[in-house]
Amino acid sequence: MSTTLFTPYALRSLTIPNRVWMAPMCQYSAAPDGDAAGAPTDWHFTHLAARATGGTGLILTEATAVSPEGRISPYDLGIWNDTQAAAFRRIAAFLKEQGTVPGIQLAHAGRKASTERTWVDRGGQIAPDAPHGWRPVGPSAVPFAPTSTRPDELTEERIGEIVRQFADAARRALDAGFEVAEVHGAHGYLISQFLSPHANRRTDAYGGSFEGRTRFALEVVDAVRAVWPEELPLFFRVSATDWLTENPEDDREGWTPDDTVRLAKELQAHGVDLMDVSSGGNAPDARVEAGPGYQVPFAERVRDETGMPVAAVGLITEPAQAQEIVATGRADAVLLGRELLRNPYWARNAAAELGGDVPTPVQYHRA
Repeated sequence: MSTTLFTPYALRSLTIPNRVWMAPMCQYSAAPDGDAAGAPTDWHFTHLAARATGGTGLILTEATAVSPEGRISPYDLGIWNDTQAAAFRRIAAFLKEQGTVPGIQLAHAGRKASTERTWVDRGGQIAPDAPHGWRPVGPSAVPFAPTSTRPDELTEERIGEIVRQFADAARRALDAGFEVAEVHGAHGYLISQFLSPHANRRTDAYGGSFEGRTRFALEVVDAVRAVWPEELPLFFRVSATDWLTENPEDDREGWTPDDTVRLAKELQAHGVDLMDVSSGGNAPDARVEAGPGYQVPFAERVRDETGMPVAAVGLITEPAQAQEIVATGRADAVLLGRELLRNPYWARNAAAELGGDVPTPVQYHRA
């Protein structure tokens, strides 16, 4: 079996050097306020640069907010102003110098916003009247958890504003040098909240039916695709399931794998090039059956039933495991998260183990 994991992958006019990609992972390390709020720091540069010198083919930034209230915590990255975009240029340029494709995940946290850093209060919500807190918004006035702040239900006018914020963020991302944009529609963030009947109780044009619940997602995709160059790819991250229908003892209605396949067909028609398939996020108490590669079957099903390119995530840790996923056509690439936190040189080590190849920085060459 050839080492498919380390073969290039082309989308539109872009060629990604291998199929080992870095998933977005929040670092909670940006300034929470002031002129530098939301801008990447030396920490973000070092964090992302290390994975580029480690041979990772595509790096997606952490969820990068399209507005201040779109951050999941006050310490998140943002790209709602030009100061933030300028700070990203150094990072994107360095990644490209290492042969890595720089990508950005554009996000709005919706009702999950205004939370503390995970190592301070395990991500507990900050009260709207507390320092660095604000009132979150959502498709409906339904809190994320019983102890969470009740969000303000978005008006149709405010929904249109957020759609425009996604487009403005994409313009800034392009100016900063990013070559892949990913719309974050997973993990209980705002778009995911609209998709799921568990979080979306609306009765207007943005709720109710599948068409209503997917309307916001497609409007965001259309707005981003309109400003994102035709030659560059657009990704969409989805939670394939809320993990409610998989549990026979849970009678709550949620987003399902069937819905994900149906959405994938719509996204293709709206100019999305690849679906990044994850799961969960809308029901914090849902039962999740997590084992090695537990989310890969969701990606595989999207690819099989729609022909849409997909990336697989979820407890992918071993080189042979990643190689099998790609070589057998279960996914077109793998996105590593925590494993790349543990080992920034995972791609380089995997190439040595499997017989593949990744570029080595000239500074590391020795006769």
